[in-house]
Amino acid sequence: MNHKILIVEDDDTLLSVIKYNLDKEGHSVFTADDGIKAVETARSKKPDLIVLDIMLPKMDGLEVCRILRRDTNVPIIMLTAKSEEIDKVVGLEIGADDYLTKPFSMKELLARVKALLRRVEMAQQQTGSSGATCPSLIKAGALEIDSERHTAFLKGSAIELTPKEFDLLAFMIRNKNRVMSRDYLLEKVWGYDYAGDTRTVDVHIRWLRQKIEADAAQPRHLLTVRGVGYKFEE
Repeated sequence: MNHKILIVEDDDTLLSVIKYNLDKEGHSVFTADDGIKAVETARSKKPDLIVLDIMLPKMDGLEVCRILRRDTNVPIIMLTAKSEEIDKVVGLEIGADDYLTKPFSMKELLARVKALLRRVEMAQQQTGSSGATCPSLIKAGALEIDSERHTAFLKGSAIELTPKEFDLLAFMIRNKNRVMSRDYLLEKVWGYDYAGDTRTVDVHIRWLRQKIEADAAQPRHLLTVRGVGYKFEE
């Protein structure tokens, strides 16, 4: 399936290489080399996925991500040349779905792109299917998840979730009371082998707790099972 992808990168060489490889995959590729152009292009072209560098002129990638998250839930892969963990964590917390640290292999980037686009296709298929065997509406206490509309509610009020937060919460509710390792969650929710970097799961769990728990420091639903992983308890 052809998808629209926006690449935001100020390194002309890297931008050309990424564009060339995504073109070869059959995608329609748009580009921007600064943060302001990125926001403008994303709003006008409405891409299915964005590859977004953190270090950009005029407006950095983190601010671009913050702005776009007010308008859309488009999947975002962030690129960073920095080694500090805080940059990755901040990117995930403000709404990025994934990140890659430079230098990275093009094979790895294409795998991440494919995995996120597959999630988009699955969501579209669920929305367009009237005979789905999996219930579109699931409830767990005061939480209600509508997979058909990709919305979540807590005590009747809508919760603002990124696409990956929604996928993770829905998966854990469907598997409530089951203890799942970080690697297992990466495989089932992210859809690929994350090369052992399970920090992504920890960040998304922490962010979800701040949105659904009465006290994120003392969670009652998204529980940590030491040495194993996480589970959802109703």
